[in-house]
Amino acid sequence: MKHLSLTFALLLAGIAGAQAAPGREQTWIQYLSGTGFDDAVTWDFRCSAGMQGGRWSKIAVPSQWELQGFGEYTYGRYYFGDPTAEPSKETGLYRHSFHIPAGWKGREVDIVFDGVMTDAEVKINGKPAGEIHQGAFYRFSYRITDLVRYGGRNQLEVLVKKHSDNPSVNNAERRADWWLFGGIYRPVWLRSMPVAHLERISLDPRADGTLRAVIETEEAPAGASLCYILKGTDGTVLGERTLPAASEQVMEWQGVLPWECEHPNLYDLEISLLDASGKVLHTLVKRIGFRTVELRPRDGLYLNGTKLVLKGTNRHCFYPESGRTTSEALDLQDARLIREMNMNAVRSHYPPDERFLDICDSLGIFYLDELAGWHGRYDTATGGKLVKEMVERDVNHPCVIIWDNGNEGGWNTELDHLFYDLDPQKRHVIHPWADFDELDTHHYPAYQTGVHRFMNGYKVFMPTEFMHSNYDEGAGAGLEDFWARYTEHPLFAGGFIWAFVDESVVRTDRGGILDSYSGMGNDGIVGPYREKEGSFFAVRNIWSPVQIQPFYITPSFDGNIVVKNTYLFTNLEDCTFRYRVLRVMTPGEGGIAEELSSGTGDFPYIEPGMMGKVFIVKGDELFRGDVLELEAFSDRGESICKWSWPVRYADEYFKAHRTLSSGGVDVVFNETTGELEKITKNGREVPLKGFRPVGLRWKFKEAVTRQEGGDRIFVARYQGGVDSVRWTLTPDGRLGMDALLLNKDGGSGGLDGAWMDPNVQYMGFTFDFPEEEVEGMKWMGRGPYRVWKNRIRGAETGLWSKPWNNTVTGEAYGPYEHLQYPEFQGYHANIYWAQMLSRTHPFTVYSETDGLYLRVFTPAQPKGLDGGTSNPDFPEGDISLLIDIPAIKSFKPIPQHGPRSQPGNVRIKSGDEGIRIKVWFSFGDTL
Repeated sequence: MKHLSLTFALLLAGIAGAQAAPGREQTWIQYLSGTGFDDAVTWDFRCSAGMQGGRWSKIAVPSQWELQGFGEYTYGRYYFGDPTAEPSKETGLYRHSFHIPAGWKGREVDIVFDGVMTDAEVKINGKPAGEIHQGAFYRFSYRITDLVRYGGRNQLEVLVKKHSDNPSVNNAERRADWWLFGGIYRPVWLRSMPVAHLERISLDPRADGTLRAVIETEEAPAGASLCYILKGTDGTVLGERTLPAASEQVMEWQGVLPWECEHPNLYDLEISLLDASGKVLHTLVKRIGFRTVELRPRDGLYLNGTKLVLKGTNRHCFYPESGRTTSEALDLQDARLIREMNMNAVRSHYPPDERFLDICDSLGIFYLDELAGWHGRYDTATGGKLVKEMVERDVNHPCVIIWDNGNEGGWNTELDHLFYDLDPQKRHVIHPWADFDELDTHHYPAYQTGVHRFMNGYKVFMPTEFMHSNYDEGAGAGLEDFWARYTEHPLFAGGFIWAFVDESVVRTDRGGILDSYSGMGNDGIVGPYREKEGSFFAVRNIWSPVQIQPFYITPSFDGNIVVKNTYLFTNLEDCTFRYRVLRVMTPGEGGIAEELSSGTGDFPYIEPGMMGKVFIVKGDELFRGDVLELEAFSDRGESICKWSWPVRYADEYFKAHRTLSSGGVDVVFNETTGELEKITKNGREVPLKGFRPVGLRWKFKEAVTRQEGGDRIFVARYQGGVDSVRWTLTPDGRLGMDALLLNKDGGSGGLDGAWMDPNVQYMGFTFDFPEEEVEGMKWMGRGPYRVWKNRIRGAETGLWSKPWNNTVTGEAYGPYEHLQYPEFQGYHANIYWAQMLSRTHPFTVYSETDGLYLRVFTPAQPKGLDGGTSNPDFPEGDISLLIDIPAIKSFKPIPQHGPRSQPGNVRIKSGDEGIRIKVWFSFGDTL
């Protein structure tokens, strides 16, 4: 963190010249605001209407004024359902007094605004600094050399209109699917330069070491020259060139390492304007990366000659307590979370804070830099100015590989040429969601998308939005199928999940509750405060550059696994792994996990796109444990992914471990109906009852009661989808259930209609149990997050526990402390045992059936849907033992998803063993 903070400080100095012992040849910076929400500076402020309207007060700068308790909140879809509705339109007047040193006299002085929502009228000492700026997401500046008093106090006044006077700006920025804010929300600073100075630098550093520089100067004297010094980020000088001053220059540098996402090699290029005698007049430093980006039509997107597959997300600048005002710590946290999910690319609907681009440069994250526009667009005159501001600010960032002109119809095609005119790198320009200029960016494709595009087409395919993550939907749900289908096609260039973070905002007008505007802002893989939701781990697993081919640990397992290298540039021999063998004890043994052995190793030579064998652990060492855990690390020492596998099948684990027992248990069955009527423990009824099938139909035939040794046996036989259920009550109080699902006659078993649902959403058995009795759960199986049929990946085998909670994923409307992750209710995969923690009626269920799902109660549907549904239907009852569960949709309905999302299908024929669900219950046990 300290190293990166230093890096960003140097980058800022590069924007404005070094500040340590500044010389006259450097650019000097003086901040008038803070740099983020965590170091804001107080200014005088008056809001015209809404909260605290009409009176002078104080406000933090940078900030969004709604989050500071001023004005009114508006969501950008305010007009949905009422085309005549109007957004809030308050204005804010800022005043701030500042001092300029006397030593600045004789130099040029600019005032720079990094972002103001939305119109800004700036005055210095009562005089206009220039024309009103319109457009919220862009850096703009004014030359105020002749307006300021040197060595004295100066008065800054900024009138900000939240709702622009320009209808096209409102169409592009403020009729959109996001919260609308007002205010000076990014930093403000003064910039002082020599009269003869470097005004603008645009660079094109190529992977082969060629560098093209487009330089704009002001007041350069006759005979001036330009000196270029290339340095490593540690300050080591790698070379120097001095050339006669010209607007465009080309030079070559030997021995430079290219920039790419896995090895983001960066350099500092120091550029000085010299007079005819060689005296330095002005110096700027630009941090650069040498790389070559190409879109090859009907082929792919290439970086340095390697075809790219972008694993991306859409990220807005957002935090619940500050709106679109961020901080260095938040930007860095977001970038690290994105890297942790094994993503290599980011897109948003407007240019981000430049600080975030600095981080992307340093960490190797590709960026699609976008001119704002969400269905609406800027007029040509306004849009042209904003394109210029955007490109001039961001042109030298190696992470920026594509320019986006608007979004989802919000593009003005008359502006396309400006991107190319202003960018010496000639980066490709796209229209997100459109098939435009050889790159198809179709939004939210279905799994079978193919007619006239992609699978049936010849355009390079890169959906700039897909896998919509509303509530618990999307992101990881269904991604495995989509990704497998798309990556098998040679024209696939990657995709961008919508979206990174839930945009739930603190309502200062409603007591500080979180508000996601009826669920419209709940589209994140992480929560508003960056909580990791279940899809976070699924994405991390599916997009891991180390992909482990499926295997089972059996007695013949020799310790070798097969891995595929899905890196773009890295050989796996540069990566390492660590393994652990764990013994996971049942509640009867203490309910803890202990490490039996561990070790580390190196991956063998496996080139990108290739597969190879990796030896992990010896068999005699492995088979003493219950779980094998493996974690891979990149060549930078970062954790790539963690996997785990059970060492034994469920029935073998059950036999090898001591389970809980508890006497005093009695069970009552009805011999005329086959029903499980009552379970008592020491004469007190256990409220686990209502046993019945789900996804199956049955009809009672007969029942038999008998004694086998000390065990009491009750066998109920049925027609239909269930052949029989054998109940066993042992002398020590354990209750066993062995259910056989078998359609022996190949028909309906004498029942009216099919014996099972033809499209299996879920199948198994369910019980009733009062949820208010449960305080938590501890289990061995996949966890700690719940799963859906199309989101199993990322949940790992191990020992887990979690307290009861009623969190609705992504639901943030109300006091935030009600949200807790992982969510409690839902499906849990591959259960070996699970202990329901309760002060009154604890019980444990043990499975001898592999792949068994445990359903624990029913998650609430999000309230923001106003009666609609997000979660699929759950089976009846509260606690269910299932061999199949439903998928959850991701924006598209389930039929438009892949095979892992589709309902199951079961066929039992004569000679089959049938399907068994075999479990044991132990009642009244505690740790």
